[in-house]
Amino acid sequence: MIYVIPVVLSLIFAVGAARKVKLYDSFVAGVKEAVGLSIRLLPYLAVVFMAMELMRASGLSAMLGKAVSPVFSLLGIPDELAELLILRPLSGSGSLAVLEGIYEQYGVDSYISRSASVIMGSSDTVLYIAAVYFSGYKENGTRAAVPIALVVTFLGAITACLICRFL
Repeated sequence: MIYVIPVVLSLIFAVGAARKVKLYDSFVAGVKEAVGLSIRLLPYLAVVFMAMELMRASGLSAMLGKAVSPVFSLLGIPDELAELLILRPLSGSGSLAVLEGIYEQYGVDSYISRSASVIMGSSDTVLYIAAVYFSGYKENGTRAAVPIALVVTFLGAITACLICRFL
């Protein structure tokens, strides 16, 4: 395992030398492109981070969690996971804070904590990833990607709760 990175780098240098690629020039060109992408990406990330932190700090996510918890209960999702399900697609750090609160309140071996752990491990911050991936994409064919990802995340949460109930 310790030799993976040196072996990969050696292969890159060997293939580049065999194909007579100017490795240094290619590396510099890649860095230039990455810096440009970072600059284009910054406004999208700033908006997502600010909006999610404001939502969590203002208590809006907790209020939304209480409002949708009856619907979640009908679908087999415990009321205590409503805020986590609202925050998880939006904020990684916010959902981690909610997860820590769930662990403290219910213990790590409870059904609620196990379900929360599976939800955290099987989902990701949809809006952050969409902002990163689509910031450099010029086409408009990405409109359905975020709603589909949110629906799949929600269906995954229902499945996680169902599986954890029987395990």
